[in-house]
Amino acid sequence: MLAGLMLMSPGQAEAQDFVYQPKNPAFGGSYANYSWMMNSANQQNKFQSSGGGFSRDPLANFEQSLQRQVLSQLTRQIIGDRFGEGNIDLNERSNFEFGEFNISINPGPDGVSINIQNILSGESTTVTIPSGFGGGSFGGN
Repeated sequence: MLAGLMLMSPGQAEAQDFVYQPKNPAFGGSYANYSWMMNSANQQNKFQSSGGGFSRDPLANFEQSLQRQVLSQLTRQIIGDRFGEGNIDLNERSNFEFGEFNISINPGPDGVSINIQNILSGESTTVTIPSGFGGGSFGGN
């Protein structure tokens, strides 16, 4: 039956050659496509800014600045209440516990290492202050 269908089929099957032609003028396409492609890209751009640059809201900046200053003042107050005059001597080995954090200060010949450890999760971070920085105490007036 297959042989009969092959005999009944008309002529030879022909194929068509496909030729790739780029659309983007940057890759060899027609320069007439430039404006269409640019408009299409601009319509899809979700990150367009109005005004052509970074726009900042003065009220939002004021609010953020106020929050930073209040938190900074609270930090100074907590350190002052905990350590008297607000000074921590970095020349002496010491250990402090604040809530779930354990802070250990370890002076050495190359500088001071401050290890901050979260007691609950076990995560820790070490900050090293090289010798020659500061006057040996940390705190505010």
